Amino acid sequence: MPTILRAGPYRFFFYSNEGTEAPHVHVEREDRVAKIWLRPVRVCRSGGLPPHELRRIKTIVWVNREDLLREWKAFFDVPF
Repeated sequence: MPTILRAGPYRFFFYSNEGTEAPHVHVEREDRVAKIWLRPVRVCRSGGLPPHELRRIKTIVWVNREDLLREWKAFFDVPF
C-alpha cells in the first residue's frame, strides 16, 4: 500500500492488487477509508467519512489529479 500523498489528516494510497480497476485512490483518516475514482473525480465508497470531509477530499484529489494519475500509471505499469 504505497502512500502517494499526505494532506492534512488524510493519507492517499493504492492497494497493490487493484491495477485492473479504473484509476482510483483510497483515502484514510484514522480508522476510516474512502475510495475515490480519478476519472471523473467522484466518491465510490465513503468509508463512513462525513459529507463535508468527502467534499474536502474530492477537492484535494481534483487539485492533485494529474499527479495521482501519473502515480497510478507508474505503479501499475498500465497505459491510459
